[in-house]
Amino acid sequence: MAEQNSPRLHVANALMDRAAAASQTARAYTNPQVEFYAGKQSARNIPTPGVPGLLQHYGGSQTIEIPRERALRRQAADLGRAGQGYQRDTEQLSVKADVKHAFYNALRWKHEVAQARANLALVQDLRNRVEVEVRVGEKGRLELTRAEAELARANFAVRSAQINLANAVAVLRATIAAPPDLAIEPTGDLEPHVRLGPLNELRVAVLKSHPVIAGANTAIEQAEVELDHQRSLRIPQPTLYGEWEHQPDLTFWRLGVNVPLPLWDKRRGQISDAQATVRQSAAIRNQRQLELTSALERAYESYQLADQQANSLQAGSLHEAETAVDAAMAAYRFGERGIVEVLDAQRVLQSVRGDLLDARFARQSALVDLEELGVVPSGEKH
Repeated sequence: MAEQNSPRLHVANALMDRAAAASQTARAYTNPQVEFYAGKQSARNIPTPGVPGLLQHYGGSQTIEIPRERALRRQAADLGRAGQGYQRDTEQLSVKADVKHAFYNALRWKHEVAQARANLALVQDLRNRVEVEVRVGEKGRLELTRAEAELARANFAVRSAQINLANAVAVLRATIAAPPDLAIEPTGDLEPHVRLGPLNELRVAVLKSHPVIAGANTAIEQAEVELDHQRSLRIPQPTLYGEWEHQPDLTFWRLGVNVPLPLWDKRRGQISDAQATVRQSAAIRNQRQLELTSALERAYESYQLADQQANSLQAGSLHEAETAVDAAMAAYRFGERGIVEVLDAQRVLQSVRGDLLDARFARQSALVDLEELGVVPSGEKH
């Protein structure tokens, strides 16, 4: 949906169309010029007056383009079109990554709501049990007060998660440019796992294939061609001129050429500006390389750490917290523990589940960043 409705992609496509139009414009030839004058000649009262009658003048001119200037102009426009294509590819990657980030953020809060509701159901059940035990005199009133306080806390957690889910869905709707009346229900898997290669190899691959670098290299090449183009414009472009004139007593024609002399304006300013553009484009390319390298290192380390944390919580802490809750509940039923121990164990379990969900989301977010960098094929899972 974002590929069809995203204003950012529409802007990128429009810029691509403009670049194509500029390339077409660079191929156009200079139009010729024609002129026509007509009038009347009258005789004056002088000893040798002219012959009265109709005056007619026809003329035409055509600028002759310098072949090298024309070739460089076309080459610069074609490179601009290619560079705009790389920018469009970069924008497509960025939009796709933003959509995935928004989707998985909404999915995360959907899971958070589910976990909060599950915790609420457990606390509600525990509170009901305590209420029965208080009524029959097996437990004191303080136990019920603690259970009700924990129930209020669980209700608040559910409402907070629902608010965050609503905000995340709103962001997702804006990211994919969905219509307001379209119901959005994020569904999917939040547990992808990929095998990453060595960081040095990935860095070389990113700097070699990412459209940002390709676009920056094209911008340098375009700036160099534009510099040559400005230099070629110092060569005067001649204009061929021809005319034919009819007078009452005679007719004549003549041909000529008009050549501008570069005496005062030798395009020093334009050439200096083009030279500065070459240096600027090279500096931008270096900056893009630094940004991509930094983004790769950050996403790579984030994925590795989040994956380790998720695996550790899944294999150890989560099982231990679930076992602790079961043990506390059993001890409570046999009267060996109070409600405080059960609530403490349940809070620990909720904390571990929240940490596990955060780790999985962080791993997914890092994976999306790696996909945007071109390190991992989009959607590849193992």
